[in-house]
Amino acid sequence: MAAQTLVVTSGKGGVGKTTTVANLGTALAKKGYKVVLIDADIGLRNLDVVMGLENRIVYNLVDIVEGKCRIEQAMIRDRKLKTLHIIPAAQTRDKDAVSPEQMKALCEQLAAENDYVIIDSPAGIERGFKNAMAGAQKALVVTTPEVSAIRDADRVIGLLEAHLLKDIHLIINRLNVKMVKKGDMMSTADIVSLLSIPLIGVVPESSEVVVSTNRGVPLVHERGSRVGQAFEKIAARLNGENIPLDDEEENGFLSRFKRIFGG
Repeated sequence: MAAQTLVVTSGKGGVGKTTTVANLGTALAKKGYKVVLIDADIGLRNLDVVMGLENRIVYNLVDIVEGKCRIEQAMIRDRKLKTLHIIPAAQTRDKDAVSPEQMKALCEQLAAENDYVIIDSPAGIERGFKNAMAGAQKALVVTTPEVSAIRDADRVIGLLEAHLLKDIHLIINRLNVKMVKKGDMMSTADIVSLLSIPLIGVVPESSEVVVSTNRGVPLVHERGSRVGQAFEKIAARLNGENIPLDDEEENGFLSRFKRIFGG
C-alpha cells in the first residue's frame, strides 16, 4: 500500500485537531499499520502531552531539519503500540525555523518507510499552516458546530484548494445530538452544505476527551467510549473500509447561518 500523508487542520484553534491526530494515528496503529505523527505546531507543542510522551523528548522537528539528529533519533515510540511514533515540535523556536520545502522533504522520507504520516497543523493560516500542508497529499479539516469555527474552516478549505490540495474531507467534532434536535445547534447536514466537502466522520461531544487528555491516553484505547468508536470509524474510512456515516437530524438553523457566508 502506498503511504498516505495527511494534514489535520482547521483554521480556528481549540476545535480538537491534536485530539483527532492522536486518536486516528492510534486507531491505525492498532490495525498494525506503521504510523508517524508530526507535531507541526512549533512553539506550542501539545501532541506529546495528549499521547503521554512529554517526558521522553530528546530531539524535535527543528533538530531534524537543522541536521542536529537523524530522523530516527527524534521519533518517539508510543508506550503501547510499537508501530506508532511521534515527532514532537520544538517548544523554544518560532515557526520560521522550518520551511515548507524542508517539511515536504521530511514527509517524503517518512512516507517511504511508513503506511501513514499524519501532520498536526497549528491554528491559523500563517507559516505554520503552510509548513503543515506542504508535504500532505490529503487534508482533514476539523470543525465544531460553531459559526466562528465553520467560517475559519471555510477559509482554510479555500487555501488548501488554492495550493492544489484537492483531496479534502471534513470531520465535525463535539456534535451534541440533543442540542441539534432542539434546534440549538447546527446539524451535520447544515455544516456539510455550508462547507461543500465530503464528510468523513462525526465525533460526539463528551467530557471523556478532557479525562483522556489529562491521562495521556487516546480514547480509542477505551472500550465503550463513543468518542473512541467515532475515531475508529474515521480511521477505517481513511483506510478504505466501507463504514456507513451516521445520520443526524436536520434543524432550522441553516437559513440563519447562510447569511454569514453570503449564501
